[in-house]
Amino acid sequence: MDYFRAVYIADERSHRSLSLTTEVIHLNAGNYTVWHFRRLVLEALNVDLCLERDFIDRLAVRNSKNYQIWHHRRWVAEKLGTEASERELEFTKKILDLDAKNYHAWSHRQWVLQALGGWQNELAYCDKLLQYDIFNNSAWNQRYFVISRSPLLGGLRAMRESEVGYTILAILANPENESPWRYLRGLYQGETELLVSDNQISEVCLKILKTNQSSVFALGLLLDLLCYGFQPSGELRGVIESSRNLEAGSADSNLATSICSILEAVDPMRSNYWGWRRSRISSQVC
Repeated sequence: MDYFRAVYIADERSHRSLSLTTEVIHLNAGNYTVWHFRRLVLEALNVDLCLERDFIDRLAVRNSKNYQIWHHRRWVAEKLGTEASERELEFTKKILDLDAKNYHAWSHRQWVLQALGGWQNELAYCDKLLQYDIFNNSAWNQRYFVISRSPLLGGLRAMRESEVGYTILAILANPENESPWRYLRGLYQGETELLVSDNQISEVCLKILKTNQSSVFALGLLLDLLCYGFQPSGELRGVIESSRNLEAGSADSNLATSICSILEAVDPMRSNYWGWRRSRISSQVC
């Protein structure tokens, strides 16, 4: 470190300084000053950045959650340009195979797609991850990122119909998986009127509640629909009435407040929240 401080103060951008930063980084890969100086040296020496990327490959596998390494990798990829896209996407796949929730890898992958391209196979990649683990909320998040940002798919509105069908199948297969329920809401972000008017949404809630009258996610979505002005069918009202008698024992005639009472009983971790929602409904503010 004394040697490094000496060349840093002298601003010596030489091959020995580059070698010295390599040694220091192996000792402490989180030293952001060393990484900053290394970039100055790389630029001054006009070093082949493909070799630098190989160096990061070896280092990142052992330090996959190091901010400085990922920042440096982005700098290298940006310098290499669009030709680096495929290699960067493959690298993040390698890291995600080891840790499917690695935030740094997902963040880097999204940056690569937006800055360098490579959207062609991304939706298929998300589908592959979800087939392996339907509970992978990071893959659900990436899927939403792709359908809403990819220049190849036409945007959220163009993809909504097919994505709603995909998500409903995932919900029916695993009703207690929160991710597709959240994803379903996201497909109608900013367009609550369409959410309310799409019969598929209330129908999936009904299907789940017929088999599990205390499904927190189905009840929660149905509550939001009611607050947005949804008019439930007689069959759906009957299912809620049955759930109310079973879980809450409430005589409240308001369907939305009845759902809140049910949720207070079946979701004790958030009972205060559901009680707050019920009070807002009572004051006519959902």
